Amino acid sequence: MVCVFARKTSEPLTSLVKQIDSKIGENRKLKSFVVLIPKKGENPTDDLKKVATTAGITHVPLTIGESPDGPPDYEVAPNADVTVLMWSGHKVKANHAFKGELTEENIKAIVADVPKILGN
Repeated sequence: MVCVFARKTSEPLTSLVKQIDSKIGENRKLKSFVVLIPKKGENPTDDLKKVATTAGITHVPLTIGESPDGPPDYEVAPNADVTVLMWSGHKVKANHAFKGELTEENIKAIVADVPKILGN
């Protein structure tokens, strides 16, 4: 499972989700979801729709979280703009947290960790 928590949408986030979506197309054992964690009073529905259509996302559910802190049991980094958790079974295999915009190097590092949860 690849779970992406983001405080806002961006071009780099869209690129990351598109790459994860592509990996799922290659290996249906892989699962993922994205949770946008808006600030109180924000409604990013249109932003998520834009991500889905712009990137042609077909396999990754894009959702909006209810709490600005993220789900309590996921330990989303409070100061991070993007947190990516990867797990297999009940064990976290990779945890990435980024402040500011994702870079291409950040995205490559995240995608490179996907085999850790597929047993490759």
